[in-house]
Amino acid sequence: MCPIWPLHLIILYILALCPLWVLCQELPKLTANFKPQELEMVMEYAEYVSVSVKGDDLRVGDQFLLEVDRSHIAVPEWNSSYSLTDQEAASGQFDGKLRVKGNFLGSTNVRVVKQRGTQTFQVNGSLPVTVLRPERVIDRIFVTSVALFVSLIFINFGCAMHWPTVKDVLKRPIGPLIGMCGQFLFMPLISFGLGYLIFPDDGEMRLGMFFTGVSPGGGASNIWTFILGGNLNLSLAMTSISTIASFALMPAWLFSLGQVVFSNANIVVPYARIASFVAGLLIPLGIGLGMQRWTPKLAAFMVRILKGFSTILLLFIIIFAIVTNLYIFELFTWQIVVAGIAIPWLGYAFGYALARVCRQPHPDALAISIETGIQNTGISIFLLRYALPQPAADLTTVVPVAVAIMTPIPMTCIYVVQKIMQCFQVSPTGTRIKKSMNQTEYPSRDSPTSQPLMSANHQV
Repeated sequence: MCPIWPLHLIILYILALCPLWVLCQELPKLTANFKPQELEMVMEYAEYVSVSVKGDDLRVGDQFLLEVDRSHIAVPEWNSSYSLTDQEAASGQFDGKLRVKGNFLGSTNVRVVKQRGTQTFQVNGSLPVTVLRPERVIDRIFVTSVALFVSLIFINFGCAMHWPTVKDVLKRPIGPLIGMCGQFLFMPLISFGLGYLIFPDDGEMRLGMFFTGVSPGGGASNIWTFILGGNLNLSLAMTSISTIASFALMPAWLFSLGQVVFSNANIVVPYARIASFVAGLLIPLGIGLGMQRWTPKLAAFMVRILKGFSTILLLFIIIFAIVTNLYIFELFTWQIVVAGIAIPWLGYAFGYALARVCRQPHPDALAISIETGIQNTGISIFLLRYALPQPAADLTTVVPVAVAIMTPIPMTCIYVVQKIMQCFQVSPTGTRIKKSMNQTEYPSRDSPTSQPLMSANHQV
């Protein structure tokens, strides 16, 4: 046995660590201090930051270079000399100023590297940079104009709405019940499951998908239902019911599965926004119904221009939204595209299939399908803004934006097919059938046998 046991083990450890200690002493100790210590900036703007590098082994001619983790988010460059002078070498401190330009949303880090000849040495310390989206005037113009046009279109819907038919729907709410199952059972569950399948390692993107899935139906569902010949009265009733029901059903999903998706999310249910959406839906409808009663001629004119106005509104929203949010396409990946397609398209398929299984006629099944597949992405974006800090909130909204972009594609294809079929449709006498909104007659309110205005669109 060793006479100095167990002290020989300690001696061996010391002998092994001595060379490492000597090497560490030889390495230069450089530290970079930034002022400000963190930088928050806006896209396409630049900010100036002061940096001070202190440490040992600074020589005249040493140069300091800048590195960044993700150059597509921010790019740093020196706004002063980055070579060490005699005075700075003698004092052991380098002072400089750099300019950081924000390119895109996100977070990154800026670091300083010392270069001497062909050798480079890392400098301790980094500058966290966060780039945010600017508040633009065009965004406010877009939101205001869309709200105005949607209000006008819902006045038109009120003019076209047949109140006795709506009351019949409420007395026998088979269609709304089917739509509720699709809207608040299928859509939340499918968005929850697809979130884990498409984004297994990204909780924030899963939250974006889930928030989109639990949102109520959007107002565009009524427009598409009318354009494609579905039951508009049923669609309007379903939108109203699902939006009011979302006051209770959205919190139920958010505080159950929502906490599973992202346990640290500070979820706030936007009751005020949902209430404003309900008011924005019901008030214009009430105005339209009033026009039916007191200004029937004007109401009939509003019905005649409804289809053209609806088409123009949809084109306006799609084009304007794309132009004002071009930056969001830089975030698109194959996962984002798949998520944007899956949520609305699976909703369309499930809603129509369930309605047909329940033996609903095609116009009703079409309305249920559209109501199930189209989500109010504005509410989901609003939720994400509350649940996540910036810029994560803006980055995560790419999911509902992708859903909004992919939502009209199947409806547009069906509309094109319908138009092609109309062009080639021939009557039994061999003449082509010409369809026009002018053939629609406004029904008398006093006639007990009057049919909904929309039934004329189903027959033409």
